[in-house]
Order: sequence, then structure tokens, then C-alpha cells
Amino acid sequence: FDGSTEIKPWDYRFYAERVRKLKYDVDENEIKPYFELEGLREGMFWVAGELFNFEFRQAKDIAVLHPDIRVWEVSERGTNKSIGLWFFDPYARPGKRSGAWMSSYRRQEKFRSPVTTIVSNNSNFVKGAAGEPILISLHDAKTLFHEFGHALHGLSSNVNYPSLAGTMVPRDYVEFPSQLFEDWLMTPEVLNRFALHSKTKAPMPDSLVKKIKNAGTFNQGFETLEYLASAIVDMKYHLSQDAKIDPRTFEAAVLKELGMPKEMVMRHRSAQFAHIFGSDGYSAGYYSYLWADTLSASTFEAFTEAKGPYDKEVAARLRREVLSVGNSVDPAEGFRAFRGHDPDSDALMRKRGFPLSPTQNA
Repeated sequence: FDGSTEIKPWDYRFYAERVRKLKYDVDENEIKPYFELEGLREGMFWVAGELFNFEFRQAKDIAVLHPDIRVWEVSERGTNKSIGLWFFDPYARPGKRSGAWMSSYRRQEKFRSPVTTIVSNNSNFVKGAAGEPILISLHDAKTLFHEFGHALHGLSSNVNYPSLAGTMVPRDYVEFPSQLFEDWLMTPEVLNRFALHSKTKAPMPDSLVKKIKNAGTFNQGFETLEYLASAIVDMKYHLSQDAKIDPRTFEAAVLKELGMPKEMVMRHRSAQFAHIFGSDGYSAGYYSYLWADTLSASTFEAFTEAKGPYDKEVAARLRREVLSVGNSVDPAEGFRAFRGHDPDSDALMRKRGFPLSPTQNA
């Protein structure tokens, strides 16, 4: 650029990708050989065991919808107390919906008699030939851990009523445990044990780990701003008293009020904003993802401020005050009981690599 080049909104991602490659030189093809699906599944089991004393034993005598689906019995390590069942349905097949998600087939309760949880994690990886490893991208590895975080939320439940169990929490809280669990993927303990090269079985080299982590905060200013613009427009729509709204005029007015740079557009334009118009699930609630990331950033700092990501005392407190109570305790009260204070937005700023003043970092 010579200083006279004008970046248009439709140019931004192209040039951002050029800059990312130039600055960080992260090649997805270099990463994939270390992220083997079954190895990462074992890694998730290991993390759940280290944090919450969960133990997973494969059960082969339980009926399943398709031969690709496998089942594990989940119990409390040491006591062998049954916690529930975890179904894993990782592969694409005709008639299966796309994407990745967690399903709850039976919620925990103690109302009439003890009932344990049945949950599943579902993905759409392409199944290879027999014995061929399934290698996945960094993005898909994070998604795998994310959805397993939802499953752990369900499996951790310890309430009286199923309507309050596990993930039956407010919309702006449900993504908190899942986004939090993503943070364990890149811990040295997981990488050194489970991110092993599919051919050499060597752990991911430190140089590659460093590149991935350095690139992790790249372009966060852009991504946060385009997200916030959509979240605020969503709120403004649902606060408006006008019977009729012209979407283009409304968007332009809100974005002008926000001082949105002309080089950027909101992440989801109104005409294709399925989150808020496709159903009422995220109506006036698109902000939930950023709020969940604020909660998860503040929570993960509780571990790093203690003895690290696998601190037993912090993990036990997280399970007791947050994961086990579902919606039987007000989420704000549960978080304060765990963390000792309200969520810290500065933790989110640090996680995303935004500069803070010395007083904010103190």
C-alpha cells in the first residue's frame, strides 16, 4: 500500500488473510497431522478426568441408531458412581443434519427417584477407510472441545428437577461452559499427550504451537467490532416501538450512531440475520456469545491465577457452583460463588490481545 489505497468492506477479509499469512505463517496443512479425531477424543476424556474425576468406559451392549455411533458409560472416578451415558456420532451420512451440536436425550433429576443423564456429541467428519486416521482442522478441533463442554455441563448436573438440569439455563449463559472448555485444547498437557503426529507419533513442536498461539489474537479488533455491531442492531430492533421499519435505513442509523468505520459492515445484515429472525432463540440475544466469552475468560483466569489449568480446587469449585446447579441457582449468584466477584471484562480484553492500561492490568 502507498497510503492512497482505499479498502472497501468487500476487500477487507482478502487483505486480512494476506497479512495473517505474512505475519504468522500458519499453514493448516501443517497443523492437521497432529489433530487426529480419536486422539482428541481421548484427550477430552483425560481433561474431564483431571478436572472433574469423570471416567469413560465404552459400552458395546447399548442399542444405537447407526453402527457409526458409539456409547461410553460415565462414572465418578474412585467411587464408580454412575453419572450417565455419552453418545458419540462423529461421521457424516445421508439424512443427517450438517454441523456439530450436542443433544440431551435424558436430563438428570432427583425429583421422584435418581435419574442420570444421557447426552450426545454429533459432528459431520468424513469417514475414511478402515484404519485410516481422521485428521481435522484447528477450527474443528476447537468445535469438538466446545461441544464436549456442553456435554460436560449436562453430565455434571446435580439438581432435583429435569427442567432445571444441565444446559437448561438462560440463553446468555448456555455457551459459557462450552466456550470455556475450548481453552483446554491448547494446553501443553493435551498437546504433548494427544496432539501426536499421525505418522511419526511425535508431539506438536513448540515452534508450531507458538505460531498458533501468536495468530490466535490476530484480527480480533475487526471480529469483535463486526460482532458487536450485529449484537447492538439486534437489541435496537427489539427495543424499537415503530410498527414498520425499513431495514436499510434502520441499520444505517444505528451504525452511524455507533461510529462504525465505513470500511466495515456488521457481521450479519438484517436480511440474512437468521439468529434473530429464524426463531426466537436469539432474539435480542445475539450478544450471548460475547458475554459467554467474557465469563469463560474470567473463569480460565481463575485457573491460571492458581496452580494452572488443572488446579483441582478451582475445578471442584467450578463444578460445584456453576456446572452442577443448572438453573436451580441464579447464574450471576453461581458465578460469584465460584469466582468471588462479577465477570471481569478486562479478562476478555486480555484473552483477545487488546492493550490495557497499567491500572487495568493490575
